[in-house]
Amino acid sequence: MQIANPVLPGFNADPSMIRVGDTYYIANSTFEWFPGVRLHESKDMVHWNLLPSPLSRTSQLDMRGNPSSGGIWAPDLSYADGKFWLIYTDVKVVNGAFKDCTNYLVTAESIHGPWSEPIRVNGVGFDASLFHDDDGRKYLVQQTWDFREYHHGFDGITLTEFDVKTMKLKPETERTIWRGTDVKLTEGPHLYKINGYYYLFAAEGGTVYTHQEVVARSKSLDALSFEGMPSNPFITNFDTPRSYLQKQGHGALVDTPSGEWYYASLCGRPWHHDNESFTDPRGWCTLGRETSIQKVEWTEDGWPYIVGGHGGQRYVDAPKDAIETEAPADHSQHDDFMSDTLDLNWNTLRVPFDGKMGKVGGGVLELRGQGSLCNLFDLSLVARRWQAFNFDATVKVEFDPKNYRQMAGLTNYYDDLCWSWVFVTWDERRQCRVIEVAQNDFNNYTSFLRDTAPAVPDDVKSVWLRTKVRKQWYSYEYSFDGTSWVNLGVKLDAKILSDDYILRRYGGFFTGAFVGLAAIDLSGYDRVAKFSEFDYRELPDNE
Repeated sequence: MQIANPVLPGFNADPSMIRVGDTYYIANSTFEWFPGVRLHESKDMVHWNLLPSPLSRTSQLDMRGNPSSGGIWAPDLSYADGKFWLIYTDVKVVNGAFKDCTNYLVTAESIHGPWSEPIRVNGVGFDASLFHDDDGRKYLVQQTWDFREYHHGFDGITLTEFDVKTMKLKPETERTIWRGTDVKLTEGPHLYKINGYYYLFAAEGGTVYTHQEVVARSKSLDALSFEGMPSNPFITNFDTPRSYLQKQGHGALVDTPSGEWYYASLCGRPWHHDNESFTDPRGWCTLGRETSIQKVEWTEDGWPYIVGGHGGQRYVDAPKDAIETEAPADHSQHDDFMSDTLDLNWNTLRVPFDGKMGKVGGGVLELRGQGSLCNLFDLSLVARRWQAFNFDATVKVEFDPKNYRQMAGLTNYYDDLCWSWVFVTWDERRQCRVIEVAQNDFNNYTSFLRDTAPAVPDDVKSVWLRTKVRKQWYSYEYSFDGTSWVNLGVKLDAKILSDDYILRRYGGFFTGAFVGLAAIDLSGYDRVAKFSEFDYRELPDNE
């Protein structure tokens, strides 16, 4: 078998990979999307299955009002003392000098839960991980944030002992163990003890095309005792602009039962328009930051290296002792909404799906109209990741608006700043329901069909809406019978839903594009939309 990268396509950033027995687990960042922390499992590193998220209650994660790309940054999953430990950061400020954040700890005896209520750990910096030393002591390892304008914001890697009796840190033990290289922006630390050395893996260069992972080691955990690897960086694509995978860096190291080594890293897959340079801009990652896995070997003097070079490979040999895992062939999804709980692929923004937002079951997803798609507090949106460059997504919607402030439909969404949708609303000039397409581009809002919006006949109860995404471009269609489709004539540039486009004007660019279902009622009358027969169908890449 071979690992085909990325192993977790579409917005699965900052992987924390561990092995327990013969099973591998990966935890990924979820930022402002709920539930918090995405989990997958596999026994072969090739095929991965999605698990329930560990942070499913507001008592564990309260993100209401969090800025886009705030929330869960770089969770750390570990296993020790017969249970799983999960460290996660909730970031409340994204732009500017401050990154107000709190680190929490939850535990569970089974990866499937139940997961405990959180213990507040500290707020020194984000990307915290928990290191379990072989003498039984535990340490929190974290990026350290410095808000002062005369210091670099990334102030090295801090280590603090964690007392398992009190389940609290010992602040007096806090010390900086490594400053990083001159590339700076040192973050995402993970510690490992191998053959008598403490190995520190850390990301640098920012999670963009200059991203990299570096390695340092020490015989002790004393302050500033770590020395950098002579051949750093360990992995990067800064100097491999034509590699299929880009942005590799932040990740985690794991060994197999038979002693092989692998490294899970975030990555991106940029594309270009035909009239753009291949290297500047390097491209647009509409699928966000994904997860790749590379094979690792060691030099005679005890330093790790990526097999095939630090740019990594698209295809990697699976572990020799891999146990073949059954998993879906792709990430296509059909949802008839028969269950009274949402499918694991669905996510909401900042808060869990509840009665205020709507209900599901019996073949219908009901969404109660709330705020606009720019709202950070009250929003009725249920969405799933783009996980392929080419796909069709279709849904049937029953909606009877009474004014233009009431809208319901199908959206392609990056964050509160950048999104578009096709929706049913009311046109007071023509006194009828219409189908409109609109886009929000950094709060520049455009109604494309303001003079040509198709009317919905009075005798039509439901409207089918569809989006066709074809890597660089996407469009919207409608149907009154689910069979005959009409293209609405709006061709939208997909780059507006990419990390790289958001980065140009906003400091939180860490997620990826979603396709979802939304209901809005700005008049405050809670108008309900009924969705059914959702289908997300992935198509082959044209490469």
